Amino acid sequence: MIPFSEFDTRGYETVDVAAGYGAWAQTYERTVEDLMDIDLLERLSGPEWASVRRAADLGCGTGRTGEWLHGKGAQRIDGVDLTPEMLEIAKQKGAHESLGVADATESGLESGAYDLVISSLIDEHLPEVGPLYEEAARLTRPGGWMVIVTYHPQFMITAGMPTHYTDDEGRSFAIQTHVHLVSDHVRAGVAAGWRLAEMHEGIIDDRWLQLKPKWEKFKNIPLSAVYAWQR
Repeated sequence: MIPFSEFDTRGYETVDVAAGYGAWAQTYERTVEDLMDIDLLERLSGPEWASVRRAADLGCGTGRTGEWLHGKGAQRIDGVDLTPEMLEIAKQKGAHESLGVADATESGLESGAYDLVISSLIDEHLPEVGPLYEEAARLTRPGGWMVIVTYHPQFMITAGMPTHYTDDEGRSFAIQTHVHLVSDHVRAGVAAGWRLAEMHEGIIDDRWLQLKPKWEKFKNIPLSAVYAWQR
């Protein structure tokens, strides 16, 4: 594993995942753009979202992904997250049938019960991605899907930017960040019995530069990626 500290250009004080997202919860959705994750999910040709009877939303956060998935016709969505403050916001959206405090790699959800396991923008907080793919394999039925949106390693390495937030006093904090190469995801997925069906990378384009003009120097660098795996 390549340590993120080798590339960090910000030098923010680093906090753990639960503390960081607990502090970030109230402003999270004002700082995370749909171009980073929802736009990539919209590109996938499979799975057929409306045919999903049960989905597990691992690291569901404030419920952004679950709300989108519910809008696409998924029938039942169970979510877990480490952070009660994020789950409280997800609860208000009403897209999930159940919500619980749990690690995405040890969700406690029912084995073999899900048509889809979905996870968005959490992989950089995991020391290794293998346990996430293994947990998704445990949860899905034969023929089921795993869809994962990730923070792209090329952007992390080039920009040296950790996942971070700014508090009410204007202080910025990094949340524990790890670099996972594309090959790390491929190896972990294959080892857990998944077949990669589709992948897309979201680059920093003119749409991004309208939102973040200072990112001109990062134009055409991939910022995030989506993988669609099937068992």
